[in-house]
Amino acid sequence: MKLLIVDAFTDRPFAGNPAAVCVLEQQRDADWMQAVAAEMNLSETAFVRRLDGDFELRWFTPAIEVELCGHATLASAHALWTEGIVKTGQPIRFHTKSGVLTCTQAGDLIELDFPATPAEAAEPPAGLLDALGAQPNYVGKSKFDKFILVESEKVVRSLKPDFTALRQVPMRGVIVTSPSDDPQFDFVSRYFAPGAGIDEDPVTGSAHCCLGPYWSERLGKIEMTAFQASSRGGIVRVRLNGDRVLLGGQAVTVMKGELL
Repeated sequence: MKLLIVDAFTDRPFAGNPAAVCVLEQQRDADWMQAVAAEMNLSETAFVRRLDGDFELRWFTPAIEVELCGHATLASAHALWTEGIVKTGQPIRFHTKSGVLTCTQAGDLIELDFPATPAEAAEPPAGLLDALGAQPNYVGKSKFDKFILVESEKVVRSLKPDFTALRQVPMRGVIVTSPSDDPQFDFVSRYFAPGAGIDEDPVTGSAHCCLGPYWSERLGKIEMTAFQASSRGGIVRVRLNGDRVLLGGQAVTVMKGELL
């Protein structure tokens, strides 16, 4: 089986968020896919299988299967186009646990059409704020994650969560965000999900399905550029379209091989 490692939401290797992409020739069971994801030990491993004229796509962290993942979807589309499995310029439709997700090429960007997952105000679960070490200006929750607004980019970048304590909080993950100090970006964020086997995810496409609607309403814009301020860093173009969020980014293949 063809196996690639692709850095997503970046135009250079060893930045952005790495994902493994495994191209399946036949259906495999979830236990096998979870074992491969644990072996890869990246934040996500994507499994792609041809399904009539479309593709089935599933995503696994080293610990669990997830319902929505942006960077591994971007990596999967990049792999299908660059490996010649899908013709350049031809849209790709992925059948996933979050419905049909379409990927298209827009110049040097790959654009993902994802469902919006807006946040609503909520009380923080016990232990969350202490584990983060943050004082929030706003606390919310989306379909998948907790959502924390802090006052500045400096606060976002300086966070040093207690991951052992954070792992005890019942949630997939937590998004922490603020306005950007850099005029080329509209907002910044970080994403922590130790309960899903990822202490800090370098660049999280699915988090921007929540971040996009929040910052669109706050800034009065439907097109924005975001920076995820992890140590690797990554740039996400965000465009609102009704109840959908279009996420744009680039990707770079860093390794190709075969799973025996």
